[in-house]
Formats: sequence, C-alpha cells, structure tokens
Amino acid sequence: MLVLSACASSAGIRVKQSEFVALENAMERHVDVLASVEFAGRRPGTPGETRTLAYLRGEMERAGYVSGTNDPANPWNAPVRLVSVTGGESRIEIVNGKRRITLDPASATGFTDRRRGLVEGGEMVFVGHESENVAPDLVRGRVVVMLSEPGVSPSRRAQLLEAGPAAVITVVEGAETVEQMRQLRARERLVLASEGADDLLVFVTDDAMGDALGGSVWQKLRDAATEGHAAGGFAPKLLDARINIDTRSTRREVMSHNFIARLPGTDPNAGAILLLAHWDHFGECGPPDAEDRLCNGAVDNASGIALMIELAQRLAKGKPLARDIYVLGTTAEEWGLLGARAFAEEPPVPLESFVAAFNFDTVAIAPRGSAVGYIGEGMTPLDPLVFEAVKKARRELAPRELTEPFLQRQDGWALLQRDVPTVLLSNAFGDEEKMMAFLATKYHQATDEPGALELGGAVDDLLLHEYLIRRIADPAKYP
Repeated sequence: MLVLSACASSAGIRVKQSEFVALENAMERHVDVLASVEFAGRRPGTPGETRTLAYLRGEMERAGYVSGTNDPANPWNAPVRLVSVTGGESRIEIVNGKRRITLDPASATGFTDRRRGLVEGGEMVFVGHESENVAPDLVRGRVVVMLSEPGVSPSRRAQLLEAGPAAVITVVEGAETVEQMRQLRARERLVLASEGADDLLVFVTDDAMGDALGGSVWQKLRDAATEGHAAGGFAPKLLDARINIDTRSTRREVMSHNFIARLPGTDPNAGAILLLAHWDHFGECGPPDAEDRLCNGAVDNASGIALMIELAQRLAKGKPLARDIYVLGTTAEEWGLLGARAFAEEPPVPLESFVAAFNFDTVAIAPRGSAVGYIGEGMTPLDPLVFEAVKKARRELAPRELTEPFLQRQDGWALLQRDVPTVLLSNAFGDEEKMMAFLATKYHQATDEPGALELGGAVDDLLLHEYLIRRIADPAKYP
C-alpha cells in the first residue's frame, strides 16, 4: 500500500496512515464475516438473517449502543412481515363476438400477488400510450390495454393501476418479452404483507392481440394511438371484445426484521441522525446447474454494513453528541426497499425527529481520492453542509447525471418520499467506469465474494461522514 505521507485520506479531513489502514482492515473483517458461507447470502427469513442480526447487535452493544426499536417486546430487531410470492399458471381468453380465443401461453401470461387473480367478462379499454391524462372513471373496474414503450411502460402502468382497474394488459413486441416476464415471476419475490397488492398484470404479444381482435381493427387502433399521442393526446377507446383472465400464485409468509440501535445524545429534545444500510442479499441465486450458486453479497451490501458499523463505533468513542444517533440495518432492500418502507411506515420515533439520514450501499468500488457521488443532491437542506465538507476533504463532486439513475434504487428514496432529508455520499457512485464494471460482472451474482476488495474509497467516505455527522449532531452548528 502506497504511503503518501504521515497522514492519509482526504487531505482536509485527516487521520494517520496507520489509522487509515486499520479502518480498511476492520471493514474487511466485517465483510469477510457477513459475506461468508456461514451467513449463506443473508436472505430474509433464513438462518443467515438470524446470524446477521446477532452480529450487528454484538458490534453495536460493544460500542455502547442500546436498542432503538422503542418496543420492549422486540428489542434491537423490529419485525417486518413479508409475503413470498411465486408466479404460477395463467389462462387468458378473449371473447370477440361469437369467437372465443384462448391465447397461447407462449404469447400471453398473467401475474398476481394474490393466490388467484380472476376476471370474467371484463370490459376492455384501449389507452395506447396514454396514462396521466386518462380519466380514472374510464379505467376503474375495467381491463386496461396499453402499448409498451421501453423505459416508460413501468411508470405508465403504475399510474394506470392507481385508478383501480381490474387488470392492466401491456402489449409487447414479441414472445421473447413474454417469456422473460414469465421467468422473472417464476422466481420467488418478496412483498410487504401490509401492502398486499391486488394488481393483476398481463403481458400479450402484438400478434396475439391482433389475432384476437382482428388484424385490421387492431392496426387501426395502434395507428390512432400513435398519431394521437404525437398530436398531444389520444382519446381511449372502449373495445367490443371482452376478456377472461385466470392467474395463480404460490404465497407464504416470511418474518424478517429491521435492526435498530441507538446512541443516546446529551439533549433528548434536539432530534436525531439516522445511519442506514441494507443487510439483506439473495442467498442462493445462481443458475441451478452452476458450481457456485451462493450469492454472498460482499460489495452489495456487506461493505455498506461494514462502513456503517465502523462509523457508528467512531461516533460512540468521540466527544458525546447532543443528538441521538440511530443505526438502521434494513431488510429486503433487494425486493423493492421493503425494510426502509416498513421503517418509514412505523418508525421508533416520529420521522420529523430525524434532521438528517445517511445511506450506505455498495461502497467497496473506488479507490481513495475518487470523486464523491452525491445521490439526493438538491433534494434536502443538507446541500451547503455537504458541499463544504467535500471541499474541506479536497475532493470533487461527480456529475449529477452519474448519480441520478440510482436515486430510486436505494433505501434513501423510501425516506425522501416521507420528507426525511436523506442522502447517499460515496465515491463508488462517482467512478462510472468502476461502477459499470461491477454491475456488469458481479452485481447480484455469485462472483460478488469477499476477498481483495477496494476499501480505500470506503474509508474516505467514512471520514467524510464522520465530519458531517459531528457537525449536524451539534444544534449550535446545525439547528
């Protein structure tokens, strides 16, 4: 390891080189444990979860933290009730006049998070490329037919679902997309039990829809939708045909937990600061015939947990802080930020108590001195403090276009939606080349294993956060 001087890290926020190396080694030890075979990929609801929660409690108790759940019946570990859903068979039939057309499973498939999703004789309304301007009364209780559009379909589908349709059909280009969706839903998914969705989703190929409605009729609808959308809006059309949909899923309950610890501050009325990182990963997720199927989740996100542990311990050792420090290890981030959403729904203290929150995710990517990726820039009152800290550290901010694609893919998003000022600061998201290489070769794969990880940048991140949090923890410096 190259020794630059007697001091290391960001030049304006300094520690001795020996201390820098000690922090790297400490984080590496945490990653080696959390991403070991014994922790089995840290899948929610498994013995790997139990081991992870026990490890977090041991580290936090030794540092002087107490349970932060504010629930004597569930110290340290706040229950998060999940439901496992695995897609099953579906049958889709369109009734067009006297014709009954059962769609080939290769060209049509349906999904529900319920045990069974059923529509009989459903009215269909074709909305083309529209969603935002479609009247809710036109959608409610009907089966909505929309045209797919890469990168846009998920958000349009979500908007349509808010109006309460019986189902949403997405018309896709070919059978390959239908098969991809079928394979995706054939894997186990986790959802919050409190948010059990009634959504019924169907994917049908363009050719199959044309065969069922009549080729010329369908082509006229498509053309009108495209022309109308380009001209500023397409008026949805009620279709003469009706539809029958029958889909099945396998469901089971999964009990998981968020880990919550607290370092009491000296002023109980001054509010709190939240540190968070997701502890979960996928367990076994490699191909069935692979020699190594275990997805250890070393970088994602044992490294984030390791940084959070070391940061929390340093905050406990230094000068007492006025504000409480909460340490949150979230579950089921990989399935849609579920643990963070559960925390936001039932926090141990009112959410407005948190004056700032810092998320740590996938930090073992870039070397020391790299540019800082700032996720959440411009969305909280923290910007001036962050800019000042980055300048003091003699580091640069990465361009926002590098970080914005990750905004809704990390736990901080669940808190930002509830007005908790939450940011993610990491040079991992400031080094595009190294992040893209990780995403292409190791992300959510069995190759994300412990070993020779790059932790220099993670130590830089830790020291930057320590400086920031000590400033924010003092109400005189950050009211």
